[in-house]
Order: sequence, then structure tokens, then C-alpha cells
Amino acid sequence: MAEERKCSSTSCGKDSCEGCDKAKVDFSVAPHAMSHVKKVVGIVSGKGGVGKSLVASLLAVAMSKKGYQCGILDADITGPSIPKAFGVKDKVMASGEGMLPVYSQGGTPIMSINLILPSDTDPVVWRGPVIANTVKQFWSDVIWGDLDYLFVDMPPGTGDVPLTVFQSLPVDGIVVVTSPQELVSMIVAKAVKMAELMKIPVLGLVENMSYFRCPDNGKDYQIFGESHINEIAEAHGLPVLARIPIDPEIAAACDGGRIEEFEGSCMDMAAKKLEEDV
Repeated sequence: MAEERKCSSTSCGKDSCEGCDKAKVDFSVAPHAMSHVKKVVGIVSGKGGVGKSLVASLLAVAMSKKGYQCGILDADITGPSIPKAFGVKDKVMASGEGMLPVYSQGGTPIMSINLILPSDTDPVVWRGPVIANTVKQFWSDVIWGDLDYLFVDMPPGTGDVPLTVFQSLPVDGIVVVTSPQELVSMIVAKAVKMAELMKIPVLGLVENMSYFRCPDNGKDYQIFGESHINEIAEAHGLPVLARIPIDPEIAAACDGGRIEEFEGSCMDMAAKKLEEDV
């Protein structure tokens, strides 16, 4: 009888295979020797434009206000936006030991490709393997110091970078970001199924652009259509962590690099979930 071997192939999808020609390969990457990161949380979505960077920023801010030391690894190499939200403009410095993240005014360490490029508007025209390797270096070569939570803002989809993060970093859980459009139910399913395939816990769902509250009459208007977040969450057995409204104050805080000054409570439930389950 052939020896049973664990299989890590995403195309196999089995916990163990008998005679499988895809032997288990350990893709995990060790953090920098001077990094001590307790928990790693990924922010993902199956499509772009739903607000992953906003959710990553708001979660980091919410957890920091609870007294936790949080950092953000911007893994969206071709579309980085974390430095803009935090008002970070300094460039990454290197020492003999490794790369040093740039700290925001509020003390959040950030690593992003925009903090390395000569100009924020320089495009990253790289192939997938190079991008994936860069993300791994943001984990292995950066001196993160002592962190309670490291939030990883991932690019959309289920391609090279999410696969690299799931296989190479010790991800403790992910938050899936959605928007109200009905097609999102299919997109969420893809992200959730990838996490299940990779055996990564899904902490819950966050719906961005959920509604607009009129300042004149106090009524909520669903500008992007009726929300399906509750049905999607029930279908996957997941909690709804937050419903973020369309709020000009949030947009102004991001555009002005003042996200750490935003005082909204939309992420309080999500922050509590992280404290309890991660």
C-alpha cells in the first residue's frame, strides 16, 4: 500500500492523498529575527473597488485605540493606497539588519511599495512571481518589531498574491469585504472557498458603501441597491462584522491622510470580534 502523504496542492483539495504526485511543500517564510508579530489578519475580496484598504485602515485604527500595537503590510503592489490614507510620505530606510517600516503620525508601522518607489505615481509593471516575492520580502525582510496585529491589505481576486500570503505567512484569519451589489454573492463565495481550501479561518464579512444616511432627515438610502449581506453571511455561516456607510467624513479622512483621526464607530463590532476570536 502506498504511503499516505499530505497534499498542499490547491488543485487537489484533499487533506491527504494516497499516491498523489503532488507532495506536500512547505511554503512558509520566517519573519525577520527582530519581528515579533502575534497575529496576522488578511483583508480580502474577490473583486476590486470594494474598499479593502479602507477596512484594513479602519481596523488597524480601531484596534490601536483599544491599546494594541498594529501594523499594516500593503500587499496590493500594483494599487497601493495605505500610505495615502495615513498621510505617510517618507521613504523606507534600510539598516544592516533589514528594512524599516515607515511610521504614521499615530505610530502605525506601514510597509508599502509606494514607500520604496521614487514617486507615488510610478507604475509597477511586474509579472506575478516578482510581485509575490516582493510581498514575501515585506514579511521576511522588514523589522516590524513588537506587534499585536499585522493587517495585510491584499489585492483583489484569488491569484498569486493571496495564494502567496496564505501559504507563506502565518495568517490567523481573514476578513472578507463586500459591497451591496447582488453579483458580490458570487465573488464572496470565491474568496471564502479559497480560504477554506487553504484552511484559513474566515472571521466574518464587512459590507462597505452599505447605505447613505441623509443628514437632513436621518433616513438611510441604499444607493448601490438592496443589501444582500445577511443572506450571504447566513449562506456561509459567517457573522457580519460591520456595515460601513457612504460617509463624506471617511472619504475626507482618507484623502487627507487623516484616517487615524476618524472617530466613527462602524468598526467597533469587528474590533471586538478580533479580540475574541484571533
